[in-house]
Amino acid sequence: MCGRLNIIDDMFVQALMEDLRVSNQQEMLFGRFKMPTNDISIVREVDGERRLQTATWWLLLDTCYEGFKPSRYTSFNTRFDKLNTPNSAGFQPFRESRCLVIASGFGETEKKGRDTYYHDFIAENSAIAFGGLFRDWQHPKTGEVTTSCSIITNPPHPDLMPFHSKASPMILPQNDDVLDAWLNPANQQVEMFADLLKPALRHDFMVQQINKPSQHQPIGQATRLIPNDYLV
Repeated sequence: MCGRLNIIDDMFVQALMEDLRVSNQQEMLFGRFKMPTNDISIVREVDGERRLQTATWWLLLDTCYEGFKPSRYTSFNTRFDKLNTPNSAGFQPFRESRCLVIASGFGETEKKGRDTYYHDFIAENSAIAFGGLFRDWQHPKTGEVTTSCSIITNPPHPDLMPFHSKASPMILPQNDDVLDAWLNPANQQVEMFADLLKPALRHDFMVQQINKPSQHQPIGQATRLIPNDYLV
């Protein structure tokens, strides 16, 4: 799964937003440690315009008296094998409300027996475009509209297995045709995304073990992970 995001205000994130023609870049929410249920920025397309939208990183929300709260059902990630299952949380969003989550890196947690290990992954000289889903929720009493989102996860990637053995985040190729099709809300031909539902690391990554996500103090030296599907 992808359970932590690192979003740095650097030239690579800015360049990716420029390439995507995001109109309101100044509204980007940055943070070294973004965790589920936090507000993050997503890129969505509305009337042909690419914009940042603040979204709760938890796809399913429950209605409260005057607002919304994260559902008790875990939904910060949406599994690839649920996207084509009718009545699943991701079925309609996969067809109607896809988005991008831009980040500099991500974090993974792995439990082995009684021990828990934390690793950070930072893309080298690039920013990451994660494949995401979103939903808009309108409160029946206040009329407030809140947006929520999730990041799609694929099967585990072989090069990530030593660090996280359950899943890997969907990292999209930074190809105009792919990104245009992904962000187009009128495009419901999801069969064209079949190859994206396979594990792929499309960047070089620095991998750093840390003591805990909230402190992110390094343990030992960072290692360079070069996936053999580099730039595919």
